Amino acid sequence: MKMQYRAAMIALFGLGALSACQANNDNEDAGETQTAPESPLEGAQPTAPVSILRADIDGPPLPAAPVSSFELTVGFPDGGAELDDDALAALEQIANSEQIALGGPIVLGAHSDSDGSDSANERAAEARGLAVAGWLIERGVDEDRIDVIVFGEQNPAEPNALPDGSPNEEGRALNRRVEVLVVVPDADEADGSVESSN
Repeated sequence: MKMQYRAAMIALFGLGALSACQANNDNEDAGETQTAPESPLEGAQPTAPVSILRADIDGPPLPAAPVSSFELTVGFPDGGAELDDDALAALEQIANSEQIALGGPIVLGAHSDSDGSDSANERAAEARGLAVAGWLIERGVDEDRIDVIVFGEQNPAEPNALPDGSPNEEGRALNRRVEVLVVVPDADEADGSVESSN
């Protein structure tokens, strides 16, 4: 009985293997090669994201991108307090900035090189700061928004002298400058809704 069962199992296994081989041969005879089914994403072009929301319903509004403070340097490379073409171009950029329109404070850091006495350098730096402030006021900026801080030669952007002690003319030219900072007001201030502290 065991022998008959074993023989029957071997026969069934053999028939199964033969039928599988036959099916494979039939496909090869027909010129078909079996390949993995093509992925539905294969060769597809990227498309815009599809929302699962209804098309007639808008999503939540995106918050406005925060506006950061604006910084720019107005140079006076030739000395003095005259606004040259480069300085005027920088001032136009400042005047047309989104930050100026928001109405926040404007800080002007006025600098000089180290050639001359401390008091002379402070006067030169102050004259540069006032020249920038005057230009902004002429363009309609409220003078109460503007603070001029006179640094003189205290904070050089570049060394005023070379390592051998001789004057660094390029460095000195870069040190004669006004650094403009236009501060963005708080949202409450920008809306004019600052609460009274009564």
